[in-house]
Amino acid sequence: MRGRGPPTHSGMRADEEDKQPSVIYESRWRSARLSICFLIFLVALGVRLLSWHDTRLEVGKVQTGVTADYKRVAELLREGGVASFLSSSSPLSDLNTLGHPPGYSILLALIHSLFGESDTPIQFVQMICDALAAVVILLIVAELLPLSVAALAGTLSALSPQFAWNSVLVLPDSLSVLPILLALYFLARAIKNPRLGNFVIAGALIGVSCWLRANAILLTFFLAAVPLLTKGERRWRHMLAVVCGTFLIVLPLTIRNAIVFHRFIPVSLGAGQTLLEGIADYDTQHRFDIPNTDVGIMKQEAEAFQRPDYYGTLFNPDGVERERWRLARGFAVIRSHPFWFAGVMARRASTMLRLERSRLISDEVPVTHSLEALNNRQPIWMNTAAELLAHRTLMSPQAKSSLALEGQTLTVTGDDSKYGRQFVSPVVDIKQDTDYVFAVPIRIAGRMRISVMGAGEKVYNSAIVETIEGKTPEQQPTNVVQLPFVASRDEPARIVVSNEASSPAAPVAQIGPTKLYKLGPARFLWTRYPRLLLHGMQKVFLTAVMLPLAIVGLALATVKKRSQALVILLVVPVYYFCVQSIVHTEYRYVLAVDYFLFALVGFTVACAGGMTRRVLLFLKQKRLN
Repeated sequence: MRGRGPPTHSGMRADEEDKQPSVIYESRWRSARLSICFLIFLVALGVRLLSWHDTRLEVGKVQTGVTADYKRVAELLREGGVASFLSSSSPLSDLNTLGHPPGYSILLALIHSLFGESDTPIQFVQMICDALAAVVILLIVAELLPLSVAALAGTLSALSPQFAWNSVLVLPDSLSVLPILLALYFLARAIKNPRLGNFVIAGALIGVSCWLRANAILLTFFLAAVPLLTKGERRWRHMLAVVCGTFLIVLPLTIRNAIVFHRFIPVSLGAGQTLLEGIADYDTQHRFDIPNTDVGIMKQEAEAFQRPDYYGTLFNPDGVERERWRLARGFAVIRSHPFWFAGVMARRASTMLRLERSRLISDEVPVTHSLEALNNRQPIWMNTAAELLAHRTLMSPQAKSSLALEGQTLTVTGDDSKYGRQFVSPVVDIKQDTDYVFAVPIRIAGRMRISVMGAGEKVYNSAIVETIEGKTPEQQPTNVVQLPFVASRDEPARIVVSNEASSPAAPVAQIGPTKLYKLGPARFLWTRYPRLLLHGMQKVFLTAVMLPLAIVGLALATVKKRSQALVILLVVPVYYFCVQSIVHTEYRYVLAVDYFLFALVGFTVACAGGMTRRVLLFLKQKRLN
């Protein structure tokens, strides 16, 4: 037959025989990539599980107000159902429910309905999604660069203490990153093989992210510019497909807001508030008289408009009008000081390249016993305020201590140092591989750190206590700070009270009777071995290490003319540098940037490894000759 070669002795045609090696190679490459993806997922999930194991007793104290707001909306959704979400007469029509997009609250409502109101199920969902994000960055890089670079990017993302820590917080920030990464994956595939569906999916995934966090609302326009890399007359159709994909997902939320609130609110409120706070963050001389906290903004608006009801809530009443006033005020500052604000944006963008100093996986096993119902247990050690005073050690000559409230509390007044130790309690003996918890009642004016220390300088656990904003010193509550720990050996332990960059200086702590409870023998002691390994590896996740490697990777990719890879890997960071830098920014808002930073680090390390291999081969051949 025309166009076919003669059959070989095995009955296979010549052209089919030629295709066999490439088919086998492709099959092996896919198998290798699948194996690496599975391994990266397991490592990432293991790191996050250990991080959760370490911090599960503490994460509830992080961003408690924000978390409570999400849970409040979730509970309203469970009580009222879908109908209440679309009703202008339900509790969900309160403008204060628009401080955040509803996606995370909807997810919380669903998980709470299935598994109860514990935080653990949502944390496991987040950890699994975050482990998948490490796999997705691998797949993105594998579409653009060698598999070795992709494997390194995935490994760094799997081990990152920054990602592991944020994945266990009951907040939507880590969840919102996965749709962004998936959007980049579909976009990278679409650039290689332009299909309209992939562009639509990429845009739609950005819309999904916006339901969780509104930060990515304008990212679709940046992604829409990427199809310019493709050739042909359909580029403009592909660009439009990305934007339309996002609008298809976001539009139902905008319509719902119009029905319920009778206002045009694309996703949520809060842009004006973060714009003002972002300006105030860098207005060190207070030229613009803009507060840098939510409480400060509410108080100032209540006074400016003579509306006491404005104080206490950011958006109710008149939330939309207040947001417009905030935006107008912020833009007025920008128009009158454009060069100063450009400098603010540049400085804020530079902070996005710094890795968060997150808590590393502990090299010690955490407490596994429950801390509930401590009042039903008998402490093995207790010091009253008088006993603390009698046996205390003041670490600073300027520190003072005295009894107050008829001898019920010990008042410790610190010096004006930033982090100096002020007070050390009497010691108590602890036993190896045993779960303990110190309970310290404390009332604070200022900011201090309470630590459990063993022999020498070993810190078993610590907590920061500080004044609650908006309350007078007399209104500050007395909180019982629980400090659980596992003793790694038989030794004496003590409580240490230190300053913690208090403002104003010389903080004052009122400490009540301090107790130590023995909870029982420690468990999961075998995890000390992987913990030691991972703890050591996570120590390299510092800005001073990663940022120079990423800059070198960027330069190498530019020299090697990897233009397509650079556009895909830089479009998300450039978006955050240009858009998120306008408003107040926290590290958790820009988590997505670090994934692409790690991709560039992976390119540097892979190039260095390839060069080292070639040098070694050259030296080996030279020695043989």
